[in-house]
Amino acid sequence: MDSTRGRVGVYVAHPRPDSFNHALFAAVTDELRGLGCEVVAHDLYAEGFPPLLSAAETDTVGATAGAADPLVARHRAEVAGFDALVLVHPNWWGMPPAVLTGWVQRVLVPGVAYKLGTADGEPAGLLKAGRALVLNTSDTPADREEREFGDPLQRVWAACVLPYVGVTDVRRKVFRTVTDSAAETREEWLREARGLAAALVG
Repeated sequence: MDSTRGRVGVYVAHPRPDSFNHALFAAVTDELRGLGCEVVAHDLYAEGFPPLLSAAETDTVGATAGAADPLVARHRAEVAGFDALVLVHPNWWGMPPAVLTGWVQRVLVPGVAYKLGTADGEPAGLLKAGRALVLNTSDTPADREEREFGDPLQRVWAACVLPYVGVTDVRRKVFRTVTDSAAETREEWLREARGLAAALVG
């Protein structure tokens, strides 16, 4: 990707503007813009993104790329043209926050992110973006999460969502444990996030 022309969609899903997720979002956005990328940044909570699917949107057979809600329509139009994606969110019960799950369900739809009816029965990804960076925060120690739960968010993004829409290079980093972390540790994490963002477009 040519970083002077690359267009990157960066999304954060956390209700508190003072969260470490927002600090990661700001650091990544700043880094990418400093590298010459065109960054389209979305704070899904602040925007009031409507996560609830309508009944009509569950009809994948008759699905179209259009959307009745103008904000959903805008997000669909944008995501189709990105060269890379960055998703920032906490690990809540092994899942993304509801607003981000709703974004996936309402934006990464047939005709926008993938098409149905291929010869082998598998969906074909339509997104231009071939790369994605997922930054997660967690308050569960790594050894406990691996022992008791595995890594559900890795499966969500790297197995269940992004490959099906054409994103073949999925990079992910978990910062933990956040709640009791020192300021110096957070500063180091922010530097690491900047480096990961730079590598994504480099």
